[in-house]
Amino acid sequence: MSLPQDLKETLTFILAGGQGERLKPLTINRSKPAVPFGGAYRIIDFTLSNCIHSGLRRIFVLTQYQARSLEEHIRFGWNFLPRRLEQFISVSPPHHATVGEWYVGTADAIYKNLDLLQEERAAQVLILSGDHIYKMNYGAMLEEHIEKKAALTIGAVRIPAEESRRFGVLEVDAKNQVVSFAEKPKVGKEIPGMPGQCLGSMGIYIFDTKELIRRLRADAELGAQSSHDFGKDVIPRMIGEVPVHAHHFVDMDKGAEPYWRDVGTLDAYYESSMDLCSIKPNFNLYDSKWPIYSLWHADPPAKTVLDEDGRRAEVVDSLLCAGTVVSGGRVKRSILSNRCLVQENAIVEDSILFGGVTVRPGAKIRRAILDKWTEVPSGETIGYDLELDKKRFTVTPEGIVVVPMRYPFAGSAPRTDVNMNFPRPGE
Repeated sequence: MSLPQDLKETLTFILAGGQGERLKPLTINRSKPAVPFGGAYRIIDFTLSNCIHSGLRRIFVLTQYQARSLEEHIRFGWNFLPRRLEQFISVSPPHHATVGEWYVGTADAIYKNLDLLQEERAAQVLILSGDHIYKMNYGAMLEEHIEKKAALTIGAVRIPAEESRRFGVLEVDAKNQVVSFAEKPKVGKEIPGMPGQCLGSMGIYIFDTKELIRRLRADAELGAQSSHDFGKDVIPRMIGEVPVHAHHFVDMDKGAEPYWRDVGTLDAYYESSMDLCSIKPNFNLYDSKWPIYSLWHADPPAKTVLDEDGRRAEVVDSLLCAGTVVSGGRVKRSILSNRCLVQENAIVEDSILFGGVTVRPGAKIRRAILDKWTEVPSGETIGYDLELDKKRFTVTPEGIVVVPMRYPFAGSAPRTDVNMNFPRPGE
């Protein structure tokens, strides 16, 4: 079998229209896949990087909710594939469909793009979600799909049984054929011999193209009788009728436990982000064999400096992105995206600052997420009085304070030390 040829004959769809309701206010002005992660990246960068490392070069990104930020990020940061060689990463919003309707489910999103699928003459179709953090070689899954002559192969990962209601749960036989599939059950079927563990769907599917087209057309004909979702509608109907195979996730980081995260809540997002600041993070951003690609900002290097009174900056266990300046302030266990500024006597602890955030002299921030272009005035405190914070901001069940983009603090003033009009595609 010639895997490169099989990769060439595979068309990839990334579902990236997620509203991310549980991530608000971070998703008020952007879709979930466009939310920054790890300082220098967007969530979708991890799925797209997996595609590039796996040898997949024909990719459609299906956008919908608050798509401008995501579309600009892809247009400016992922435009390096040569279209003349039939390689591309292309955005397809709902208005691409001739019917002019929004996507109403994951299966409906692909159905409304059947013309793209047929034009590209793909033998297999890989369908991915654009809002998970992980490293995976899809080529290995494709090879297994072809060897097994499966109509559908589902990417699967072990999950705690108590989290079943968040996932599609698979039951497989000794040959990894799927014998049942339940979408978000209250209690999923446990893996034999592994009490407390279920086999969860990763939202990664490889379909035989002809089978996919047939199933999508049949689902569309059901109209309002179907929610037009792969997990709820299409896949359960396939079980027992055609070969459906489970592919067990292999983490390219090769850690003790496979790393795959759905950062779908603010607390999950915060926890996964803070792990990056640990001495040995569970997810390795520094793997030169599997780099994460993203939009490159032409920003200067990060810098720590003495303030005017000779106070030294203190930065401990933190990620500082390009263009960040810490001037006589203190930063501990935090992530600072590009062009952040922390000034004298300011304290930032256990926090995430998105691009362009300014922390003025004497301000204190603890266990918080600050969205882009927020100006924290001198003497302000965030994360120290949660009752006060709840009157102004979103506070999560775990006590994480989330400040929306450009929050209008009283007394804040625009920065004059940087050009705030430097190119910044999207928000």
